[in-house]
Amino acid sequence: MTDHPDNPHRSVGAEVVVGADGSTGSAIAVRWAARVAVARNRRLRIVHSIDPVTTATPRGLYDAFVAFTMQDIRLRAERVLAGALDDALVVAPELAVSTELTDGNAARALVERSAQAHLVVLGATASTGSMAHLGSTLLAVTSHARGCVVVVRGSDPDTRTGPVVVGVDGSAVGEPAIAAAFAEAAERGSDLVAVHAWSDLSRGGFAGSSYLELPIPDFDTAEEALLAERLAGWTEQYPEVVVRREIELYDPRERLARWSRTASLIVVGSRGRGGFRGLLLGSTSNWLVQHADCPVLVVHPD
Repeated sequence: MTDHPDNPHRSVGAEVVVGADGSTGSAIAVRWAARVAVARNRRLRIVHSIDPVTTATPRGLYDAFVAFTMQDIRLRAERVLAGALDDALVVAPELAVSTELTDGNAARALVERSAQAHLVVLGATASTGSMAHLGSTLLAVTSHARGCVVVVRGSDPDTRTGPVVVGVDGSAVGEPAIAAAFAEAAERGSDLVAVHAWSDLSRGGFAGSSYLELPIPDFDTAEEALLAERLAGWTEQYPEVVVRREIELYDPRERLARWSRTASLIVVGSRGRGGFRGLLLGSTSNWLVQHADCPVLVVHPD
């Protein structure tokens, strides 16, 4: 493992950090994170958070009742961590792993640890249909973390042998996603598929006409040149990675969603072509962490 002291996410000491909450999706994420950590010779840190009221000193009968209840919550939290530790060691017995029980907001704890983490990993239920069902923790972490966040989706993410697939929007803000995708493909020894769409708009009409009926002279030539330019430096840095390029006219999320059925990992930037922090996640990234059929790596610009 090469040390990158100028990049905290790739330094030798950077850990894989995974959130655990005792759910089925969380258990799948812990196992996925454990396999990644041991394959990359990194430590795994399993994090679980509980309300800070558990640490309050009782000052009366009511407070004593609350303290007793919170002690029970803390015991359950410790069991969650113990179960997650077992899940990790079952798939990677040689793994260097630690657990951490924090008091306070779970999202804040994970966002804080993302500044020095190699990856932050979260689980999601495969049948989730809306962001509300994913929970505020997942939304907050994928929106505000530093570096890379993986949302582990799909029922069999550890058995996937397909390519790494990256969405390339052609903008400078998307460059970190390309870098991360090449690094992931090299780590896994897999091919890389770069999907580029001219427009983020979905299938539909524009001013009464289908997008496909609009006159776009030399569309393929111009977009192929743009994609080749974005990939050029990275193909030189990772000559061992076989790259396939796909050009789409519109709706990158539809194409990426189709790829997620066979891909081992989908990689996207945290923001769209506009690159505004106020948008939190770009529309494509937002949609994929809700609907993809494989793990989704959301890459932040830092």
